[in-house]
Amino acid sequence: MAASVDNRQFGRLNPGSGLGNPVGAAANNFQNTHRSNSPVRGCSFPPLLPLPPAGDRHGRDKTYHDSSDDDDDDEEEGTDWKIVYGVGSSHLEVEPSINDPRDEATSDSWVERNPSLIRLTGKHPFNCEPPLARLMHHGFITPVPLHYVRNHGAVPRADWDAWTIDITGLVKRPTRLTMDELVRDFAPLEIPVTLVCAGNRRKEQNMLRQSVGFNWGPAAVSTSVWRGARLRDVLRRCGVMGRKDGAFHVCFEGAEDLPGGGGSKYGTSLRREVAMDPSRDIMLAYMQNGEMLSPDHGFPLRVIIPGFIGGRMVKWLKRIIVTPQESDNYYHYRDNRVLPSHIDAEIANSEAWWYKPEYIINELNINSVITAPGHDEILPINSFTTQRPYTMKGYAYSGGGKKVTRVEITLDGGETWLVCTLEHPEKPNKYGKFWCWCFWSVEVEVLDLLGAKEVAVRAWDETLNTQPEKLIWNVMGMMNNCWFRVKVNLCRPHRGEIGLMFEHPTQPGNLSGGWMARQKHLETTDGGHSLKKSISTPFMNTSEKQYTMSEVRKHSSQDSAWIVVHGHVYDCTGFVKDHPGGADSILINAGTDCTEEFDAIHSDKAKAMLDTYRIGELIVTGYSSDNSVHGGSSLSNLATIGEASRNPTEALTNPREKVPCRLVSKTTISRDVRLFRFALPSSDQVLGLPIGKHIFLCATIDGKLCMRPYTPTSPVDEVGHFELLIKIYFKGENPKFPNGGLMSQHLESLPMGSILDIKGPLGHIEYAGRGHFLINGKPRFAARLAMIAGGTGITPVYQVIQAVLRDQPEDRTEMHLVYANRTEDDILLRDELDGWAREHPDQLKVWYVVGEAKRNEEWRYSTGFVTESILREHIPMGGSEDTLALACGPPPMIQFAVLPSLEKMNYDISSSCLLF
Repeated sequence: MAASVDNRQFGRLNPGSGLGNPVGAAANNFQNTHRSNSPVRGCSFPPLLPLPPAGDRHGRDKTYHDSSDDDDDDEEEGTDWKIVYGVGSSHLEVEPSINDPRDEATSDSWVERNPSLIRLTGKHPFNCEPPLARLMHHGFITPVPLHYVRNHGAVPRADWDAWTIDITGLVKRPTRLTMDELVRDFAPLEIPVTLVCAGNRRKEQNMLRQSVGFNWGPAAVSTSVWRGARLRDVLRRCGVMGRKDGAFHVCFEGAEDLPGGGGSKYGTSLRREVAMDPSRDIMLAYMQNGEMLSPDHGFPLRVIIPGFIGGRMVKWLKRIIVTPQESDNYYHYRDNRVLPSHIDAEIANSEAWWYKPEYIINELNINSVITAPGHDEILPINSFTTQRPYTMKGYAYSGGGKKVTRVEITLDGGETWLVCTLEHPEKPNKYGKFWCWCFWSVEVEVLDLLGAKEVAVRAWDETLNTQPEKLIWNVMGMMNNCWFRVKVNLCRPHRGEIGLMFEHPTQPGNLSGGWMARQKHLETTDGGHSLKKSISTPFMNTSEKQYTMSEVRKHSSQDSAWIVVHGHVYDCTGFVKDHPGGADSILINAGTDCTEEFDAIHSDKAKAMLDTYRIGELIVTGYSSDNSVHGGSSLSNLATIGEASRNPTEALTNPREKVPCRLVSKTTISRDVRLFRFALPSSDQVLGLPIGKHIFLCATIDGKLCMRPYTPTSPVDEVGHFELLIKIYFKGENPKFPNGGLMSQHLESLPMGSILDIKGPLGHIEYAGRGHFLINGKPRFAARLAMIAGGTGITPVYQVIQAVLRDQPEDRTEMHLVYANRTEDDILLRDELDGWAREHPDQLKVWYVVGEAKRNEEWRYSTGFVTESILREHIPMGGSEDTLALACGPPPMIQFAVLPSLEKMNYDISSSCLLF
């Protein structure tokens, strides 16, 4: 910390005669009884102290509080912010905070946190923002449990009674204050202030080019009512010196122990004239929304600087030092800067760009965001919705106390603008300053939206500053305030109707979705696919030591810390003590696959540094990431997957477009059957294939395009990949097909990592659940299903069975399956089918037919061909409106055996028999 003045012996402040009799009850009002899920958050905020004697209503000590130039007698005592700012019962809707299991192995295991917050930096340190829709739901005042959090390390444990703050440096009376003294001896200021992280909307910058920062979305903004002592009063009480004495800066230092700069506290500074400006309302805050501060927000004391970025508002405040120079703290220089776009981290370090004063960030810039429509929100287009306008909404803010005076949206790329209605819930302070966000809304005709490709918003403040049209990248990814653009896409929600789906630029953290991610994916795929050489060597890595996941898990301590990132194994033991985020950042992930967390918070340079610690490759056969949503794939178990916390995006969005997928594993099921797993373009995507439909697998074989239809066997909600069970038709084995199967043999020959394209969804049959089908878009219901499959034709039938049984007990559809194969060994998915038949005997009955059995005496099913008598015995008769037949198999079997038999069993072949 910059402090060229020697620290002096601290004395105790004399409260002075101006207070009269100090209020002894003050300390009792501040016992540490904070509960993060308290139901009174954001409600009525009673006065902290009883009123002092009438002779001095504010209890002021005239030696440090000069009413002639900072008189606040016009401010109301005991303001009920619930009434003034319309804080309603929505603040009671916040679910209880919990000790999150993700914090168990960290230094923050004792801190209670709201489970809905979106974590942006893995497990530790804790950095989060609320879902945007929830943030806006609560309106002007944000409930404390949903307030965004920016922590650089572990949360310090604090005790109110033991906490002190030192004020030293260029002051006449160096002082150490207790919390009770701070509350008792200084007139409180209580005002609403919007806090914004300088990284708000950073993920948009990271989609263009990775910065050194993690992925903030557009919800790194929150508003609370803060109560505390004015910084100006405290400094005057301590006898702060003037500029002629060399007092130019006021430095702040917190209590947390951080690794930056070889070990330091978090610190920063303000210019003295800013700190002493009465119009700035800078305070040392000890209450938030009527309660003591929560641990994540700085208990027991923090700095609040209205109109500034959050990075200047030091939490867990321990020291204030008045100095000739600005703070020399590591985080003062290495954080919260906007450098020119051509400066990357390497140049910034080598040429000392961090220390150039012109690039520091203090006041917030002008910014605005569209919050309604929300991301992936669908507006149906019908006679009802087109008769009334759609109301678009959002928030806006500016810095330095400047009022937002105009917000406008454009539907045509900036050619024309619609001016929005503004709502400013706050009153300005006596100097005309506005410290909080405002809300905007505008009504737009639905037919105008129908003709728009995107909607963009920009705001203006009272100095006529506005937002730039295009994103301006900087190495820290800070102060992003380009137009916020929402794409408008035509879609068909269901049953053929037309709708508009709105797509935000990004989703926060490592959540998938957003038009910028989709655009980046398209640009990447257009560039083709190529192998990359190792960062550390100009040659291709062709031979490295391989490890199983069980071996990696053994190395999960400080003495031996291994991690897996993108299939590579790294020994990070030597870097544990040097990690900028502290040892916990590595140790909580040691022995695991932390690909997701690593990618979420590291820059390209950090990824390059990681290569130094690479020791080998992960053996992927039979392995699934610890971070996998569903765990390892097992065809022998019908896993129940709970409702997802968010809706993953779909890879198959347009049947005409090809989607590149990477082959990531191949499992041998039998001599000629393989289970292929393909990774989707994004690890958070689902395939997007409706049950009953299929995909085309596309490959160029011998210079010609080859396309074959396949139905995945993996559940439709599997995230990140899909699986195909494929029989390999080898050359020379079947005299009818001497060359074998072109596509199946090609798949058999592919090395891991190969890219194949898929197209879909395709097909005329869709199972919508609980007996409901869509046949060429027309609904059909069935209570009983007669299923006939031959060979690999089992896969679409298998998907329907799987869907029915996964929807228990709601889906009571009866299923009767006759499955034909050449031999017993050719029966695919038999373990799964037999297992389900045992578990659900009233719903699923399975009967096998094979051309020849290994041991006839042990074979209890049919042999030979599929016949009418077999079908009559094992599937229901036709003729009923609620009975359907589903069939898939070799054309001769379907044409000459199945259809004639079904017709004789009273099935209407045109309407009651569905062929996949």
